[in-house]
Amino acid sequence: MIRNPVLPGFHPDPSILRVGADYYIATSTFEWFPGVRVHHSTDLVHWQPLGGVLTENRLLDLTGAADSCGIWAPNLTYAHGLFHLLYTDVGTFAGGYWDPQNYLVTAPAITGPWSDPVVLHGRGFDSSLFHDADGATWMLSMRADWRPGRNRFAGIEIQRYDRDERRLTGPAHLIFEGTGAGLTEAPNVYRQDGWYYLITAEGGTSWAHQVTVARSRHLLGPYEVDPGGPLLTSAGRPELTLQKAGHGSLVQTADGEWYLAHLAARPYTPYGRCVLGREAALQKVEWEAGAWPRIRDGVPADHVPAPAGATVITRPPSSELFEDDHFDAPALGPNWSTLRRPAAPDWIDLSARPSNLRIHGGQSPMARHRPSLVARRVTARRCTFEATCEFEPRNPRQLAGITAYYNSRNWYYLHLTADDDGTPVLDLLVCDSGHVTTVPGVQTVVDGIPRLGLRIRFDGPLLTFAYTTNPGAAPVWYDLGRAFDATTLSDEYAATIVPGEPEAWGFTGAFVGLWVQDLGAEGGYADFDRAAYRAT
Repeated sequence: MIRNPVLPGFHPDPSILRVGADYYIATSTFEWFPGVRVHHSTDLVHWQPLGGVLTENRLLDLTGAADSCGIWAPNLTYAHGLFHLLYTDVGTFAGGYWDPQNYLVTAPAITGPWSDPVVLHGRGFDSSLFHDADGATWMLSMRADWRPGRNRFAGIEIQRYDRDERRLTGPAHLIFEGTGAGLTEAPNVYRQDGWYYLITAEGGTSWAHQVTVARSRHLLGPYEVDPGGPLLTSAGRPELTLQKAGHGSLVQTADGEWYLAHLAARPYTPYGRCVLGREAALQKVEWEAGAWPRIRDGVPADHVPAPAGATVITRPPSSELFEDDHFDAPALGPNWSTLRRPAAPDWIDLSARPSNLRIHGGQSPMARHRPSLVARRVTARRCTFEATCEFEPRNPRQLAGITAYYNSRNWYYLHLTADDDGTPVLDLLVCDSGHVTTVPGVQTVVDGIPRLGLRIRFDGPLLTFAYTTNPGAAPVWYDLGRAFDATTLSDEYAATIVPGEPEAWGFTGAFVGLWVQDLGAEGGYADFDRAAYRAT
């Protein structure tokens, strides 16, 4: 059986692809590097992270990117001997403007090397490529309309892409204006049994989300909407484990079976907060010749039959659930992400000290240009993150430690710093909707202790912190004695509601990570010789 979600934690907007015996899912990464996270499977059951595709500023520049902006809804296809990755770098989503710039890169293998980006239009986001049987390639996207009083999601448009010239050509055609569910986006086209099937997301990416299907005998339409209603939705079904079901893409197995990859979320209470963000799930699709595709009951299932012929293989737990990293490799592993800038030698160093990750301090926790945060996704309601840190702060402008992080306005930070007289202390900062406070009664003098172990523990909606002065084989942990609200690290808590505008949710999910600040640009850095994540 396929157990959902197949990609737990922050893995939204899945674009699924099969090439031979290999399946790939590409997901959105927003303000995090590497851009566009990719997973691999050979059976749709077990998935392994390959890391990100956009690893350098040549491919993506997130300097100054706002929270939940950056990479939205990538599209991964394979045609003419090349992988094609189409992605949108969104500049804002305030006031209905978005500033969506689309790019295309190609590579002979999923591991690259990736070409320089082709700059495409900026008329809308959620772009995709359709490679037709006649050899033509087309680009689809939602059409954004910024004008007040207009439908901001003005429909789905399509335009021819000339692969030889590497540019769009000919007119753009508006081929679908959506249904009454509204907020039509995320188009994908599939050709089956003489029909062109248009898959879109509607209803917004929250509780009313759905997958809509329309079809036409001609690529440019007109398109008829499936009279049976949405292919998939969890709207109005609070008892379902998987909520917000929508934003789907289809894949066909070598034996002709069909599956839908889609995003979903698991709130801690009915219609409550989703700390793990929007996750990726799979559903079995029944698709008879000439008929509409169907998912059983039209709702997301927790367990789904695996493809016929899939063999049962005993595999170790995924590294996304259990990993103990001693930083012995020459580069960060695929589960690590960095905030708004790539893991470059000017601030990330894995060679200066063997089996240590040295992080040179960056800007403040609120800054959007040069932060020094190395983090990984929270993938379970109950999990623990531990790290061993060596740090010699010289003043209060230098800080290093571990964080439970959602965005620049919502985070917790257990850190080492120096008091006014230079005495090293351990302290805890909390940022709630942009308001930063120090937790009273926590500050502890740690003078003469060169190495500290730091711990974050998620226990459902509760978050606790601890430290140890002997981070060895049998550490003695000292709990800070207070539980905090983990649900502030959620899409729902980060939402910005402006009357008359579409609801602007947060779009990511909770992270845990290693954070270092050098606010005075005085050369401060910290060494981490271990970081361990365990889901329970």
